[in-house]
Amino acid sequence: MQIRAFSAGDTDELAGLLEEMQDYYGVFCPPRDAIVAGILNRPLNTEIIVAGTSRVIGFAAFASIFPGPGLVPGLFLKELFVSASERGQEVGIKLMQRLAAIAVERKFGRIDWTAARTNQRLLKFYDDLGGERKETHIFYRLEGAKLNALAERS
Repeated sequence: MQIRAFSAGDTDELAGLLEEMQDYYGVFCPPRDAIVAGILNRPLNTEIIVAGTSRVIGFAAFASIFPGPGLVPGLFLKELFVSASERGQEVGIKLMQRLAAIAVERKFGRIDWTAARTNQRLLKFYDDLGGERKETHIFYRLEGAKLNALAERS
């Protein structure tokens, strides 16, 4: 298995993993052409690393953020996903190790992420990596009509 930066040649396989991810979470999945367009036209500061064998079997999508504690930049992990057929093979661990190495190489002070409170397997995974739960913070999301309503107030 190799952990490497996403390249345009990975687009179709990454799109398949994103479809699998949406199904796993039980949420809406746009058509394949929209997924591909989203991958190829993602915001400039969004980076993706992939785990690959003869195919892409997992990925991590992240972005650089500033400021953080001590006014040091960090990384925000938006998604970490491993194909169901590959779970338990340390793919997620390898992706997180590479992400940590990227943060250290860039002299960033941290990696932040969120996890569903109801997914005990995922929480154990992050706990076992050494992740520290920050129970003092609450995750917020502004979307849809409420996002539009706030924008209209500007």
